[in-house]
Amino acid sequence: MMRMRALLLAGLIALVPLTDAAAQSRGRDRDRQDQQREQPRNYPGEGFREGPRSAPRADPGDIVRRVQSGRPGRMLGVQQRGGDYVVRWEYPGGRVSDIQVDGQSGRVRGDD
Repeated sequence: MMRMRALLLAGLIALVPLTDAAAQSRGRDRDRQDQQREQPRNYPGEGFREGPRSAPRADPGDIVRRVQSGRPGRMLGVQQRGGDYVVRWEYPGGRVSDIQVDGQSGRVRGDD
């Protein structure tokens, strides 16, 4: 009887690390699945099925550099309107203008 208890106890002790390893493995698998859900998948032709995007793709820093190049004055601020950006610009002499920039391409459309 004592021998049976010892074998049973040894079997239980051997199972504990296995269950812990299985739990860790499930946690890693769950983390991988979460990461895969977060990362968008790019399939061929995917962009053709989507409608126009509301969020701009151009980088605000690049937009500011484009507006500043060859333009005297200083920037007062950048604001997002719809899918575009508007850069508020103060020219020498105090005139303030809103410069519209395409949010997709970053192309300067003009002053208002």
